[in-house]
Amino acid sequence: MRTFSMVEGLPVIHSHTGKEYGAVLDLILEEGKVHSLLINKKGWFNQHITLPIKAIDSLGMDGIMIKEENYFHPYTKRNRHRLHLKRGKERIYGKLLLSSEGEKLGLVEDVYFQEELGTITGYEVTDGLLADLVEGRKVIVHNKALIVGKERAILSR
Repeated sequence: MRTFSMVEGLPVIHSHTGKEYGAVLDLILEEGKVHSLLINKKGWFNQHITLPIKAIDSLGMDGIMIKEENYFHPYTKRNRHRLHLKRGKERIYGKLLLSSEGEKLGLVEDVYFQEELGTITGYEVTDGLLADLVEGRKVIVHNKALIVGKERAILSR
């Protein structure tokens, strides 16, 4: 199981040629799963590309290995309207997380997911800096899709 903070900034590398394609910027989420990674492509124009989670051969502590480069897709307007963890209008980072009973759980800081399938298994939430220092951050175990609004996200039943 991984968190996004463990994956953020890791290089994406072709396992047969050693070519580096760029570094992980964000997660693109869909129906309670990590659909793909948003990659800051290396080069002059710093274009963003996406890599479906299923295209990852292995996910190490220092890099993400792939076997084929034909899985990359341009980051289009269609992708910009998908749910992201940290970037764009449709993101869950920093949103208030509520239980289905209406209980405030904290602000979303990170996501736990299974790297093989992309299934989201939990959310790391914060109650603020002081609470983080005294109590630590809370992990909310939940493997279903979130209901996401403009100002808050709600755990579905």
